[in-house]
Amino acid sequence: MALPPLVHYATAAEYRTHYERVYCRGNILTFDGIRVYFAPGKFGHMFYESTARNGIKDAFSPVRAQRIDWVKVTLEHPTAALFDGWDKTSRQYDATRRVAVVYEDFVVVVAMSLKLDGSLKANFVTCYQADNSIGKIRTSPAWSRAACLHLLGGTP
Repeated sequence: MALPPLVHYATAAEYRTHYERVYCRGNILTFDGIRVYFAPGKFGHMFYESTARNGIKDAFSPVRAQRIDWVKVTLEHPTAALFDGWDKTSRQYDATRRVAVVYEDFVVVVAMSLKLDGSLKANFVTCYQADNSIGKIRTSPAWSRAACLHLLGGTP
């Protein structure tokens, strides 16, 4: 599958403007019709990394930011591989977290919840190159809309 083009801007501010225009103010729908919401504060989580390996994301990563458009195309791709997300707190898979993989080892994670009408909506959680964990992700349980709705108390 052909990779989406990388985006090249000169500054972090230009990437932030792109993120806010396309993701925060845009209307992103997954290929199966679930609206995905993006908080402005997620920009730092998406495109910064820790220089001290202490979990504090303190340095802008042009390499991560260049893949900004991969998030949207991964969510919208009709043949995305979908998996249950891993909840490290409970140490088990969680069907209310959906992990999508299309391009190489690039993953997009969203957290599902219910709209007032009982249909699914999603909030963006993270995206990253899963260099070390893609094998484990690809052997995770397949994500199921019915299982997700059941856990959330909705109707399939």
